[in-house]
Amino acid sequence: MSALRKLIQLISTAAIIVLFSSLNKLNTEVSTLGKHRVGKHEELFLDASAWSLPGRNGSISETRDSLDSAATSTSSDFHPGVPKPLGSTYSRAMVIPRLQSDNISWVSDELPNVDAAVYTANDPLAVMHPPKNKGHEVMIYLSYIINHYDALPDILIFMHAHRWTHHNNALLAYDAAEMVRRLNSDYVTREGYVNMRCQWSPGCPEWLHPGNPRESLEKQEEVVLSKSWSELFPSDPLPAALGQTCCAQFALSKERVLAIPLSRYVYYRDWITRTPLSDYISGRIWEYSWQFLFTGQSIYCPAEHICYCGGFGLCFGGDSEFEEFKELRRKKRMFELETDELHERRALNGGTDMEIQSNNTSAVRYLYLNNQIDILEQELALRTKVALERGLNPRNRAEECGTR
Repeated sequence: MSALRKLIQLISTAAIIVLFSSLNKLNTEVSTLGKHRVGKHEELFLDASAWSLPGRNGSISETRDSLDSAATSTSSDFHPGVPKPLGSTYSRAMVIPRLQSDNISWVSDELPNVDAAVYTANDPLAVMHPPKNKGHEVMIYLSYIINHYDALPDILIFMHAHRWTHHNNALLAYDAAEMVRRLNSDYVTREGYVNMRCQWSPGCPEWLHPGNPRESLEKQEEVVLSKSWSELFPSDPLPAALGQTCCAQFALSKERVLAIPLSRYVYYRDWITRTPLSDYISGRIWEYSWQFLFTGQSIYCPAEHICYCGGFGLCFGGDSEFEEFKELRRKKRMFELETDELHERRALNGGTDMEIQSNNTSAVRYLYLNNQIDILEQELALRTKVALERGLNPRNRAEECGTR
């Protein structure tokens, strides 16, 4: 009996030692949560907010319960917002994801009055950085909403780091600074969600077809979208198509953000963090999912002239007038391409600009094209000036956008 008692005491002592060892290891892991680690193949920027709701204890069970609850939430009902009285001001913040190599001096130089939240995706020591460098801009957009959910500005503008890019509006010189300056806060408040890019191609009216089994280099995310959709929006049927203008730059009203529970944003960021999908694919899936999250519509393609007029004060008078303007731009572009071809042909033949004075067919055509380009440039500039002047009047904007 004495031997048995000693054996029981030995086992109990060993169990206590193992228990204390486990608790000590757990405390060590918890104390290091939030410190930056660099893995062998990818950077992990861990912080507690990636795994728990702000203001809560962040326990595994509590976090999982909140995420499960968020995953089963259905899409909210969205209603048009009510703009402030005429002449009122709006608080605005611009959220920008960047790499260390990106030059973003244009933000402070061109937009000194805009509160800019700049996150450096690949620098864990930056003042603002995401919990993990994955999902392209998605991780950063969601992180801003999560971290500022209880103190959001009236208008949130989510933009990329480059000032001039095809992601921006052609009629505003592809200039991100000009887009932000001209963005109409009343329009964003009314719509709730506004894609910052007005021209439809690429992305509208339909872009991704989740049921398509064939892989495409242009749309690599399409074949995995079905499974991803069931994870992101489990209570909503898979749409036949998804579409909005590219390229993951948009504006939101505070009311539209708050129409969705904080737990859902945490769930979506957790999905980005944990999904085995690559950085590129997980980000691309969201490029054509934002409109569903914030409007409940799988296809969100406002008429281009309404987007330009309501969103940026560039009002051509209606759809037909806008189409005329686009046709003039198309014609000018065709003439420019032809003159470029003539230039290349002369260069290949050893010709010089002096030959343009000769009376050959190519020279005559070249002179004609340049003359037409000058005429079209003047016409386009005049129509743009008139459109900008028309857009200064709220009554004109309301009439063209159908909100009177």
